[in-house]
Amino acid sequence: MKPIVVVDTNVAVVANGKSGASAACVRACVNEMVSVTEDAKRVAIDLEGLIIREYMNNLSLAGQPGVGDAFLKWLHQNQAVIERCEKVAITPDGGSEDDFPNFPADPALAEFDPADRKFVAVARAHPETPPILEAADAKWWGWRAALQRNGVAVDFICERDIREAYEKKFGKPQAGDARG
Repeated sequence: MKPIVVVDTNVAVVANGKSGASAACVRACVNEMVSVTEDAKRVAIDLEGLIIREYMNNLSLAGQPGVGDAFLKWLHQNQAVIERCEKVAITPDGGSEDDFPNFPADPALAEFDPADRKFVAVARAHPETPPILEAADAKWWGWRAALQRNGVAVDFICERDIREAYEKKFGKPQAGDARG
């Protein structure tokens, strides 16, 4: 069976070349999007449609002009095809679209970006616990150890870029830093 992944929105945005990421990062994100749309990988999303809504707010459902847009169109067309896309329930707690029972109750993740919690919840709710593809959101670099401790793997497609962005924004992590 093909490997399954959760795709953070910024991977598709970077693949569209609209993020200021390095040329190498854009190429790597394009390769990831192509590997999904050409059936080398499956995608995990939420049954509630929160991830697709976020994609639609940042990408074009028409599938143009970028590779990330083509990914959204492909996902929209294939979301019911189990061999390509698997949906898991991550019912939000208390009516909030940013808090999920599948998100780790780890104090080190208390400040994790609420808008990104759905990706973690999907990864944890899926029986295969797929990795989350991440490209350009430097905050994820700071949370990587806490996420890993809670069984969430993050594949940093542009590790050098994201590490440098994190260090520029937050400084080098100190020993024992919950985010480093």
